[in-house]
Amino acid sequence: QVRLIQSGGGLVQAGDSANLSCLATGRGFNEGALGWFRQAPGKEREFVGVIRWTPVTTFYSEFAEGRFTVSGDIAKNTVNLQMNSLKPEDTAFYYCVASEVYCSDYGCRSASNYHYWGQGTQVTVSS
Repeated sequence: QVRLIQSGGGLVQAGDSANLSCLATGRGFNEGALGWFRQAPGKEREFVGVIRWTPVTTFYSEFAEGRFTVSGDIAKNTVNLQMNSLKPEDTAFYYCVASEVYCSDYGCRSASNYHYWGQGTQVTVSS
């Protein structure tokens, strides 16, 4: 059984940093991708960033580019999301995602590409 176990998050102030971690268990994802989506109250779920393993490539949404960093360890089946210069509009539930198959540059940004989702972690940024 595949599980994505998330940790990190919580309440931070605007301008601060936060780090989320995710451990995937149950199978390997070395031919696919690990990453993050988020969903704020009353808003649609949106892509944050992902790391694709073959070849190793990272993709980011526009709002994450330059502020957020996705990193991971293919051997340990982990992915992290380092978020800097946080803004109140970054407040959301953040979900770890995993795909066991290759995704294109476009497909990696699509929620439908990911069969496995973590339980979600709340990140609240106060102004």
